Amino acid sequence: MTSPPPVGDAHPYLRAATAGLRHHTRSLTASPRPADRVHLNTLHAHLTALHQLLDRLAETSRPPHPATGRHLAAAHTRLWQATAAVHDAFHTLPPARDAAEQDCHPERLPEGPPVLTICQRHLTGSHAVRRKTTPADLNSPLHGHTTHCAS
Repeated sequence: MTSPPPVGDAHPYLRAATAGLRHHTRSLTASPRPADRVHLNTLHAHLTALHQLLDRLAETSRPPHPATGRHLAAAHTRLWQATAAVHDAFHTLPPARDAAEQDCHPERLPEGPPVLTICQRHLTGSHAVRRKTTPADLNSPLHGHTTHCAS
């Protein structure tokens, strides 16, 4: 019989992803360059994966702990709003015109050009969101947030 892992080691991949984001944020503060499409594409991929994680946590938490499930569902909706905003920001940026990128042929990549990759990822996520969320919920501002006390 094996013992459960210590609390600190319960989610090593999630902790590693968080550490990676912290490191990236610290290293980014020294750079005066604005965000580019590659950066927003990577951020969108991270937000989409986090959105899927919140979806699973909300589904498993809802039956035994309804208030927790509602809070996670609200976070799920707000995170999708952030993901949609990053997707929109990606499309407002002009395509990069670097010499290195002109030598690259993204149409030869098996997953397609990056502009299609982010759209495919966003479209897949939006189908999942529409099954569980109403348009009114997606368009509502955060000011309607309420706290649910456990009774």
